[in-house]
Amino acid sequence: MLSIKNLNKTYANGVHAINNVSLEIPNGLYGLLGPNGAGKSSLMRTIATLQEADSGSIHFNGLDVLRQGEQLRRQLGYLPQDFGVYPKVSAIDLLNHFAVLKGLTNSAERKQVVESLLQQTNLWDARKRHLGTYSGGMRQRFGIAQALLGSPKLVIVDEPTAGLDPDERNRFLNLLAEIGENVVVILSTHIVEDVTDLCPRMAMIVKGQVLVQGEPNTVIETLKSKVWRKSVSKAALAEYQKQFTVLATRLVAGQPQINVFSDHQPDDSFVAVEPDLEDVYFLHLRRSAAESVSLAA
Repeated sequence: MLSIKNLNKTYANGVHAINNVSLEIPNGLYGLLGPNGAGKSSLMRTIATLQEADSGSIHFNGLDVLRQGEQLRRQLGYLPQDFGVYPKVSAIDLLNHFAVLKGLTNSAERKQVVESLLQQTNLWDARKRHLGTYSGGMRQRFGIAQALLGSPKLVIVDEPTAGLDPDERNRFLNLLAEIGENVVVILSTHIVEDVTDLCPRMAMIVKGQVLVQGEPNTVIETLKSKVWRKSVSKAALAEYQKQFTVLATRLVAGQPQINVFSDHQPDDSFVAVEPDLEDVYFLHLRRSAAESVSLAA
């Protein structure tokens, strides 16, 4: 169990990146959902002991993370948002190098671990290729391989599927699901489907604050019978956006189709639709933006 209580972090430029965050994260995949710049990476770096918090606490299986960072790092696997590799080094050679840095000094044990991870991440056949020749998805899978060195109890992956094609995304998410059976895995992402498809529990963070948390299905249930859909003309779209809380707009056969949040059917031309996590996501983004405008005024 990872327990975060009343965590705060403000940078020198005045940005309050983590604003009184409290989360209880059990074993398994946990989704941290939010737009770019929401504070997800700041929270991940603080948990990973790469930066200090201003106040609050983090405990992992009884360990005081903010005071015992070295002990936490022995149990941590971390894949940051920007994971660089040496392009002219083979995967097996670089993973072996990382294993040495991780403390796997016994050569026979290290060889077994490295080969096992390359097989687990489906990189065995490409193990001797230079990393510079890898696709984006292959590099991400290599990133997970290095994060799993030392059998970590806590794994943090920050925006791991951004830019991946659908096949690579599925391979990567399936790999995370396998890993999450036995350890705490935090998946930080702005991609709603990643959380919907995989995570038994999640939290949404916007401007450093946790706006909603819980099981995705329970969170979605809060919008039951409150999402309505209608096709509108392009000329009328702006007026609907002023009049209603428009959650999403999609072009269907060249015509805008809007999802609107309302406690009651806006009028007979709207039809009720089953909400999904994307509707929840956009509702909280719209509310957060409206509050910012109100405060600025």
